[in-house]
Amino acid sequence: MDAKEIIARRVAREIHPGMLVNLGIGLPSMVANYVPASLGVFFQAENGVIGLGARPPEGMENLSLTDAGGGFVTAAPGAASIDSAMSFGLIRGGHLDMTVLGGLQVDEAGRLANWKVPGKMVPGMGGAMDLVTGAARVVVAMQHAARGESKIVRSCSLPLTSLRRVDLVVTELAVIAPTEAGLVLRERAPGVSLEEIRAATEAALILDGDVPEMILA
Repeated sequence: MDAKEIIARRVAREIHPGMLVNLGIGLPSMVANYVPASLGVFFQAENGVIGLGARPPEGMENLSLTDAGGGFVTAAPGAASIDSAMSFGLIRGGHLDMTVLGGLQVDEAGRLANWKVPGKMVPGMGGAMDLVTGAARVVVAMQHAARGESKIVRSCSLPLTSLRRVDLVVTELAVIAPTEAGLVLRERAPGVSLEEIRAATEAALILDGDVPEMILA
């Protein structure tokens, strides 16, 4: 099981029946693959669709069915296409139960930086700022390090997406809960030691009793 699958499977366990959930582009979009249809979850993308399904099999792609990043998706029974005003009204109006977003950095205060890619031209934040501000719960799904440098940092060196503290960070090594006191290490990946997590993490981590292994969907 690779790092991205570990992350997506663990995030899927945070999703409960009947939720309205936004999945960000890239790794977060994989979460839909591990959420049973029987849960009745509605996945939303800010480009204007409610009822996203998993990625279609190769050769079955529909050019009219994509997520916000342009990736091909399927539509679950009962799915609806909506305009941009309605889509962002759901987000800004506080109607999303959860958003799952990728990240470039999360700092000790639980603040996310995920829109400005170093060395690359980007058109702007897209929906990230609205999602972090408007969703009831914000889960960051990202790999623990990039190019040998920790992405769980003391202070973000990249532009912040929002001043709001995110609710949970899931990496291939750990589940971390940002709190007012700091970053609390809640779980560790199967076979990963506390020493390995500490060595891969720039920010200070708080240990509150035993740290169990993750259970994956």
